[in-house]
Amino acid sequence: MIHYSREVSEALRSSRAIVALESTIISHGLPRPTNLEVAREVEEIVRRAGAVPATIAIIGGEIHVGMELNQLEIIANDLSVVKASIRDLPLVITKKLSAATTVAATSHIAHQSGIHTFATGGLGGVHRDARDSWDESADLHALANIPITIICAGVKSILDVPATLERLESLSVPVVGFQTQDFPGFYLRSSGFKLEYSAESADEVAEMILKKREFGSQQSGFIVAHAVKDQMNPTLHESLLKSGLALIASEGISGKEVTPFLLEYFHRASDGESLRVNIEIIKSNAQLAAEIAISLQRHG
Repeated sequence: MIHYSREVSEALRSSRAIVALESTIISHGLPRPTNLEVAREVEEIVRRAGAVPATIAIIGGEIHVGMELNQLEIIANDLSVVKASIRDLPLVITKKLSAATTVAATSHIAHQSGIHTFATGGLGGVHRDARDSWDESADLHALANIPITIICAGVKSILDVPATLERLESLSVPVVGFQTQDFPGFYLRSSGFKLEYSAESADEVAEMILKKREFGSQQSGFIVAHAVKDQMNPTLHESLLKSGLALIASEGISGKEVTPFLLEYFHRASDGESLRVNIEIIKSNAQLAAEIAISLQRHG
């Protein structure tokens, strides 16, 4: 059921470093035609760093690990592409739909494919009204049960950050800041919450991951929190987050529609400032993920 691109197949056979990339950011996270341009640029960043990119998506009910250009174009431009988490995979495949994979689904497919490093933008987590809605991202359950390393810029702005960090601790998922002990706030360098541990280099991260395999939980994931260098204006961010949350409540937006709605609102209301930061996030995370994957391959 899994189709590998020629590039990924060769990398798996020769044990080269591979970086998994999600496709939801292409279909639902970035506006057209920027989404396709960024998808191609991110893959090239991974290649130039010395690793192999493996963008993951479903096309016509078939799982693809590694995408050809015409396949990337489908995910970027076809408005019928749905957003699929782990629970959706058997349904999407049976119905022969095309789908972009979330962090959870990408992690699941990457692990099944023997890929251990994954670059994304921001994680899902515990929502602010979770005491009433029970709204908690499947990303957390995936991280509790899939031994994959995820490089991200923290969690989405809409989430309850301290509750998410508490859940990650309860689920035995290590969170390490890359060259920082501030947990990033996606568009911001810091969410206002501190981390206990940081790593100063890709080699140090790789050593931590290898020690986790030896002494830590064998089933949980590993998070590398990588802050964006040129953050969004914090005052603008706070204003847009407040108005965006109010809009979500007034329009009754819920579930997996919340994140794409909020991202699109930020892009529109910030005159492209949030889009600039979002693009920087995925590019810099892809670079770091490639460096970590190469170090793991060298020392693992």
